[in-house]
Amino acid sequence: MATRFVEGEKIDVGYDGHRCIHARQCVLGRPEVFQANAPGEWIHPDAVLPDAIVRVVEACPSGALSYRRKDGGAEEAPPPVNVVRVRENGPLAFHGELDIAGETLLRAMLCRCGESKRKPFCDRSHLKSGFAATGEPAAKESPALAVRDGPVKVTPQTNGCLRVEGNLEIVSGTGRRVEQTTKAFLCRCGHSKNKPFCDGSHKAVGFVA
Repeated sequence: MATRFVEGEKIDVGYDGHRCIHARQCVLGRPEVFQANAPGEWIHPDAVLPDAIVRVVEACPSGALSYRRKDGGAEEAPPPVNVVRVRENGPLAFHGELDIAGETLLRAMLCRCGESKRKPFCDRSHLKSGFAATGEPAAKESPALAVRDGPVKVTPQTNGCLRVEGNLEIVSGTGRRVEQTTKAFLCRCGHSKNKPFCDGSHKAVGFVA
């Protein structure tokens, strides 16, 4: 599903339902702009000033929301540190200058339970499947990165893991550092004994993606 933009006078707001995980930061943060389950159009870009919309959009963890400013304000920039957060019993939350399977993004939630119908993106199937995996994996010894931002390429391997290349900090759900690296292989079949890292379990379980 491609991003659909709702045009406003000073800012356009985009929505990609394929990536949305219904985290609800938008409808709770600015209910006058984002009116879920309302008849007709549910996004109203002219309801508040552009800066208020920008704050809510940039808090969307899945990156389903985006914006295009018309008032001369700055567009969203990559963060100073590329990060992937390991969500307790849930997906991998990426924030960085991302290339995910050829798609340029800044934020994304990627499936690690193996059950999503929208792979590599999360569709909340982990909730129905009862997926259980810690958000507090053990820390690894790793040298500090000389550069902490820049491009990060995420390549879903056929019937296998997520190959991640680029400067990246892997952190726990509470923000504790797990590893700093320039290359990682992250589990997306849901069966690794070393989550969030791949241990080859996808081969044993016949994972298909």
